Amino acid sequence: MNGWVLAATIEVGGGGAAALWGATTGTPARRVVAQNMTTSALCPALLLLSQGYGRPAYVDLALLLALLGPVGTLVFARLLSDDLEGERPSARGLTWTAAGLSAAVVAAVSAATGPGRAMVKLLVIGALLIAGNVIASRALSGGFRGVRGG
Repeated sequence: MNGWVLAATIEVGGGGAAALWGATTGTPARRVVAQNMTTSALCPALLLLSQGYGRPAYVDLALLLALLGPVGTLVFARLLSDDLEGERPSARGLTWTAAGLSAAVVAAVSAATGPGRAMVKLLVIGALLIAGNVIASRALSGGFRGVRGG
């Protein structure tokens, strides 16, 4: 086991277990936030495993997860809008912690990969992951100022 695989194991063990626990217990609002945080836990782990095992296909899975994870959160939020009306989940600290972890993982894997197309792909994944999760988390907590849901 190398350092990349160890880091992925620790990251999935901590972040994945917390997200799984949040998704299986609590109110619907807490479950939707946990579903959003699952993307933040699993996508960086896929990038670490890609580097650790030398499998570039894991990067493609991370790209797919970075694209579809926040979209899935917004779909769930829309479908559960009646259940979420009474309470607005807030995970500001958790969201920014996950964004920081994602940025650190993308930076480390990018540095190990070196310049080229693979590095550009990693940077795009990082931008999609961070922006998507921040936007989805913000939408869950009440939306954006001046934008009304309907």
